[in-house]
Amino acid sequence: MIDLQKQIDYWTNNADYDIQTAELLILQKRILHGLFFCHLSIEKIIKAHYVKFKKDFAPKTHNLIYLSETSNLKFDKDTDIFLGILMKYQLEGRYPDYAPKIPDYETVLDYLKQTKDLLSWLKMKL
Repeated sequence: MIDLQKQIDYWTNNADYDIQTAELLILQKRILHGLFFCHLSIEKIIKAHYVKFKKDFAPKTHNLIYLSETSNLKFDKDTDIFLGILMKYQLEGRYPDYAPKIPDYETVLDYLKQTKDLLSWLKMKL
């Protein structure tokens, strides 16, 4: 039998850890990896929602849209767009044939802020 709270805590704690890592990387101008960790942070908090909603283990996927839809999370249009932006910086960003365009530093800082805000909001909803 699945220990739901243990799973939720696992995903939530790791989301917190990853947003801290994202911030450190971005402040050190390690942008691509910082944005990857922004994606990872949101992925993990949505997986906490998945566990809570489905009462099952989170799927092994990195697709934020799929995860949010299957977790019964409803976002406004701007948040849906932001999830799409973060998707550009997920796993594929680590392969040589995929080189996402790195935005200017001010935009990256805005993405970090949006990630932190979304993470906080999603944690409140748990």
